[in-house]
Amino acid sequence: MDLIITLALNGLATGMLIFLLAAGLTLIFGLMDVLNFAHGGLFAWGAYSGVWIYTVTGSFVIGIIGAVATGLVLGFVTEKFIIQPVYGNHVQQILITLGFMLVLSELLKVVWGPNQLSATAPDYLAGSFSLGDIIVIKYRVFIILIGLFIFTIVQLILNKTRIGLIVRAGVMNKEMVEAFGINIKRVFMYVFMAGSALAALGGVLLAPYSGVIYAEMGMEFAILAFIVVVIGGMGSFPGSLFAAILVGLSGSFMTYYVPELSLAVNMILMALVLIFRPQGLFTVKG
Repeated sequence: MDLIITLALNGLATGMLIFLLAAGLTLIFGLMDVLNFAHGGLFAWGAYSGVWIYTVTGSFVIGIIGAVATGLVLGFVTEKFIIQPVYGNHVQQILITLGFMLVLSELLKVVWGPNQLSATAPDYLAGSFSLGDIIVIKYRVFIILIGLFIFTIVQLILNKTRIGLIVRAGVMNKEMVEAFGINIKRVFMYVFMAGSALAALGGVLLAPYSGVIYAEMGMEFAILAFIVVVIGGMGSFPGSLFAAILVGLSGSFMTYYVPELSLAVNMILMALVLIFRPQGLFTVKG
């Protein structure tokens, strides 16, 4: 039982990191109909900028704030100059965002060098505590709590505020939103920036969790994020949380019990969903 709880905590923590990356993607997919393969690059930039600021200032909180600010700025630049010219053309979106993803990865190497960077949790989040015979790592609990907090805040915004009403309406019918005189392009930009900030937050939180960061990490985690979006359902924020946790837990348990399938399990999950429920486990009803 102790082992199962430990693996579950590991899976939940990993799932929450994936959720932060996938949450922005699912809103961008659902509202903007944009295939943004550069999203993982924003994740990596959040990791690098946050760790660098944390190292310089000695404050993990300031590092997190700096990473989120980096995500907002890069999100604005990406939407304004990369995404806007290719709205409505999925083929061009894939090509240009994949190219921009490579640019972002290479720029990381230019700014911080080609080698991996190490990262550690601050002292107050380092170490572990005991619950009976179970050893609980503090930082993993911290990640889980942050993920749940972000989910709660975004859910409140989506369901209890005017901007949330506009976003949800846009997911279902963006033409209707435009008919009410709302500047949908501005809403698109805000959503894109928010999604980029969430990706950057996931990146900086991943750094102490994994211990190292590297330029190619963006592409690796972006693949997981796209899998989560497919499983959870396009435009479904709760679906992205559920799917991210499912992916995190399956990866954690399979890595321990059947390591040969640890890399394939997520693809298998996505394939099963596409076969039996292609609209995703959660669906935004129109």
